[in-house]
Amino acid sequence: MPPVNPPERSNVLGVGVSALTLDQARDLVLAARGRRRRGYVCLGTSNGVGEARRDPSLRAIFNRSYLTTPDGMPLVWLGRRAGRTVTRVYGPDLMLAVCDAGRAVGLTHYFYGGAPGVAGLLHQRLTARFPGLQVVGTFTPPYRPLSADEAAALRADVAARQPDVVWVGLGTPKQERFMAEFAPTLDAGLLLGVGAAFDFHTGRVPQAPRWMQRGGLEWLFRLGAEPRRLWRRYLVYNPLFVLRTCAQLTGLKRYPLEP
Repeated sequence: MPPVNPPERSNVLGVGVSALTLDQARDLVLAARGRRRRGYVCLGTSNGVGEARRDPSLRAIFNRSYLTTPDGMPLVWLGRRAGRTVTRVYGPDLMLAVCDAGRAVGLTHYFYGGAPGVAGLLHQRLTARFPGLQVVGTFTPPYRPLSADEAAALRADVAARQPDVVWVGLGTPKQERFMAEFAPTLDAGLLLGVGAAFDFHTGRVPQAPRWMQRGGLEWLFRLGAEPRRLWRRYLVYNPLFVLRTCAQLTGLKRYPLEP
């Protein structure tokens, strides 16, 4: 498949969010086949953009990505308001779409992240779902940062397997920092940070019904499922995201898009 040029970006609170559809994102990932060190893909959510607003180093990571997709519905709505053709590029859906279509071109996959045993279970579940899927390796990191020896072991394992895609399931902002640090030195194609996709596709965590996802109500489902862990994100930071977005849209506040 010939390479596809990355799309334009919309400015959401100083974060450049790629204006694209799920099919376009899938094709851009497939286009990385056989190409080394293409960079990394971030999933743009209101929570991630809010984190980036508070942390300039994280904002720079989002803005230097190969893609920062509109994963959350608020970012989809903002992209459409700007007159762009945008659909939700939800991490779990993108993972399934790439795994499915990648079989035809021999795309190879590597799973990094998750709790102990999750990456191996993900390997089993996805190869059963997509016969012919080529998963060449998995790596379960500790909850702390990698030591020098562990980082060297990861680089050596990836170099031996040379995957086209490394799926990273660590959650924001940990996965973005990991990808920005390791993408230049891992002998792989693209790194994709897909957050809870590992848990969703192994059945460890339930997903919101599609009607809630389409209506922008997934946050409510997840808050109900994990209130102690997620209450601050959805009841404090998301309203702040709305206020800041309104200020940007009305011109009361400017958020420059910095490289």
